[in-house]
Amino acid sequence: MDPTNIQWSELDPAVRESFESAKPAILPMEQGFEAEVVKLASGESAFVLKVWNKGSRPNIEHQYRLLKALRAAGINVSKPLGWGTDENGNQALLTSFDGATPQRLDGKSLERIARLQAAVHRISAEDLEGIGLPRFGIINHFFVGLKEQPDLLPIVTELAEEAPIREDQLIHGDFHFQNLLERDGTFTVIDWTNCQLGDLRYDIAWSLTLMKIYTSDRLAAKYREAYLAEISIPPEELERFEALAILRWILFNRRGGVPRLPQTMKRVKALIANSTRLRDRLIADFPPVR
Repeated sequence: MDPTNIQWSELDPAVRESFESAKPAILPMEQGFEAEVVKLASGESAFVLKVWNKGSRPNIEHQYRLLKALRAAGINVSKPLGWGTDENGNQALLTSFDGATPQRLDGKSLERIARLQAAVHRISAEDLEGIGLPRFGIINHFFVGLKEQPDLLPIVTELAEEAPIREDQLIHGDFHFQNLLERDGTFTVIDWTNCQLGDLRYDIAWSLTLMKIYTSDRLAAKYREAYLAEISIPPEELERFEALAILRWILFNRRGGVPRLPQTMKRVKALIANSTRLRDRLIADFPPVR
C-alpha cells in the first residue's frame, strides 16, 4: 500500500511533490469488504488511499470524476486527489482524510445527516452532465442472486411491479453511518461505488432499514422525520420500499454479506412483523406467526 508504487493516471501536483520529498507514514484504518484502506500522513497533511484488491472491480476513474462533480455541486464528499493502479493492476483512489466514523449521534447530528442525504437526492442528472451516471435498475443491481431464492423472488417481483420504480434520481446506494465520516462537526459521505440514477425512495428506505436493524427504532424515527421534512414521500410508498429493503437485507444475510450482532435477527423479525407487506408472507428464515 505504498503510494510510490502506484502508477498514477492523475495525481494532485501538491500531493505528488509531498510524496516525492518524503515518504508518507502508512497508518492502518478500518477495513471494508471490497478494498484495502490506509491513512497516509505526510507532514501536517493526511490522505486516504483505497486499493480495490479484494475481487471488486469498480470504475475508479468514474468515481474520481463523480467526487469532483459532487463537490462542485456542494455535497460534502472527500476531495479526490488521484487515481491509478498498483503493481498488480488493482485500481487505487487517493482522497482527503475527513475524520472517523461518528460514534455518537444526537438529534441535531441526525438532522444534519438527513439534510445531507436529501441534498444528494435533489441533484439532477443535468447537474452531473458528462459524468455518465449508470442506470442499473434497483432490482437488477441490488438483488443479485434473487432468482435462486424461490421464497423471496415472488414477493420482490410483486412489490417492484406494483408501481414504476424511477431511474432518474441520484442515489448513493448504500447511505449509512459506516459510510459517513465526521471531523470538527462536519459530516462527509464516502464510498460512492453504488451511486447511480435510481429511486430516492429506495435509497432512504435502505438507510432507515439499516438504522432500525443496527441502531434503534428511536434514532430511525428521528432520522425519518428529519428526512421527510426535506423531501416528502407518501407513507404507503415508503412502506413499499422499506419492505424491499428488508428483503434485500435477508438476501444479503443468506449470502453472508451483512454483519450479525446479538440482537440483529430479533430486530429483523420485528421489522417483518410490523410490515403490512411482509408479515403474512412465507419467508423461509422468518415464518409468519399464526
